[in-house]
Amino acid sequence: MSLIRKAVFPVGGLGTRFLPATKAIPKEMLPVVDKPLMQYAVEEAYAAGIREMIFVTGRNKRAIEDHFDTAYELESELEAAGKSALLALVNAIKPDDMDCFYVRQPRALGLGHAVLCAEKLVGDEPFAVLLADDLMVGLEAHGGPSVLAQMVGAYIESPGSILAVQDVPRADTRRYGVVDVHGVNQPLAEVFAMVEKPDPLSAPSTLAVAGRYILSPAVFKSIRQQPRGAGGEIQLTDGIAAMLGNEKVYAMRYKGRRYDCGSKEGFLQATIDLALANTELASAVRSHIQALGL
Repeated sequence: MSLIRKAVFPVGGLGTRFLPATKAIPKEMLPVVDKPLMQYAVEEAYAAGIREMIFVTGRNKRAIEDHFDTAYELESELEAAGKSALLALVNAIKPDDMDCFYVRQPRALGLGHAVLCAEKLVGDEPFAVLLADDLMVGLEAHGGPSVLAQMVGAYIESPGSILAVQDVPRADTRRYGVVDVHGVNQPLAEVFAMVEKPDPLSAPSTLAVAGRYILSPAVFKSIRQQPRGAGGEIQLTDGIAAMLGNEKVYAMRYKGRRYDCGSKEGFLQATIDLALANTELASAVRSHIQALGL
């Protein structure tokens, strides 16, 4: 069993960058090829040995709960029609040994506030946080670990909070939480400074936090003590930064690729790349791209 047993998925956002598509559909349920973003994130957590999935939802997010629930009518029809492959596909969405829990975020007050909403379900143990609109592709295609599984492995070797990080252009630091570390070129380095969405001129580095975290339960108390930060929100970055000096916090350069599916550009890139990686679709998609003559 994994040392990290629980994963928190903050999914209460409005998804305004994808309107009108997200007027009635949660952005986390937008499909990349044939699976919603939410399922990719849950499968990543499951592959890392996590079996308790905690969703911090908001209004109009019922589709997420329905997706991981039993669909009796659909399953009965597939069984009666002898469509065993499709039935197995539907049943695999929620394995029998996986539990799902849901808690409402009553107001959209930021990522830190969303994580805080999960405190009673997490309890006093380390936990993972996954942002579903960051679609992460690790080394699965080559039989290796997912990004979160890489982080769990790092946690076993170096217990402490762990943040997945990547290098970004300095001009983009205003979009991320940015860390400064001891041992810049190390795959796992201790964090000694962290700033939310810094101006490129004052950013401590170009190492940006991607949407994967392993956090100590001490972060809950730290978040509660923080005033509202960038954008008037309760920032998770500020809560983590306040733990520096009291607990070990590490930045991990993961092996894999992140798609920012909170943006239209990233969403389209993920759709094209994952379609090309799909054995059933790759030939047709490649032929179409070639026919465009771009």
